[in-house]
Amino acid sequence: MTITLKTPQEHEKMRVAGKLAADVLEMISDFVVAGVTTGELDQRCHDFMVNEQQTIPAPLNYHGFPKSICTSVNHQVCHGIPGHKKLKDGDIINIDITVIKDEYHGDTSKMFVVGQPSILAKRLIETTQKSMYLGISMVKPGVRLGDIGHAIQTFAESKKYSIVREYCGHGIGRVFHEEPQVLHYGKPDTGVILEEGMTFTIEPMVNAGKRQVKLLSDEWTVVTKDRSLSAQYEHTLGVTSTGFEIFTLRSDEAIEADSIPLHLIKP
Repeated sequence: MTITLKTPQEHEKMRVAGKLAADVLEMISDFVVAGVTTGELDQRCHDFMVNEQQTIPAPLNYHGFPKSICTSVNHQVCHGIPGHKKLKDGDIINIDITVIKDEYHGDTSKMFVVGQPSILAKRLIETTQKSMYLGISMVKPGVRLGDIGHAIQTFAESKKYSIVREYCGHGIGRVFHEEPQVLHYGKPDTGVILEEGMTFTIEPMVNAGKRQVKLLSDEWTVVTKDRSLSAQYEHTLGVTSTGFEIFTLRSDEAIEADSIPLHLIKP
């Protein structure tokens, strides 16, 4: 397994790409409303990325993926293909954005709610975001990835939810998906030891029901087997000499790029 350690100059390029990816999520937020189709959201994001940002939508034609963003609604876990489906009041949707700028990737996703969410949906979304923040808060040189995965899993399961195991975070840079794999479950004191210069995503997928998933016939969309709701959050970050830097931080988050308030990470 070869992990690419990034130079300060490469970190700067990822900082730029990450900010642009975050900007797409901020731009699209006003358009996630009842009656809009996921295909319309994709087209709006595509136009913004290509025409305004001069970035490349990384998912488009990646191993045959047909669209520029992923839209995963309700019981869809990840990799949902935008299409003619209209959003309705009470839906929850994960929008996953990856842009390429000057050859480097910025990858991030967040949950949106259409109208008024159910209590279950609201709690699931909050737990998923907190589990991601908890994992990020542990990142620093010398920490093992197994400890991070274990902390995320323990937190989500303490809230009576389950962690999807078939999909995980990943190294990222010039390459969309590279080493290391970042599991959101695991055993303490196992796995890769973090070093300054590593860059990767943390992106837990949390189900309201059981953890088992299945792949639909389109060979992309992943859903919960029991059709329970699923949520996901994702950030791209780098390991610094003393901790971490989040490259994809949004203005609507009550955190800093290099620190997370204690109330957001307490189990």
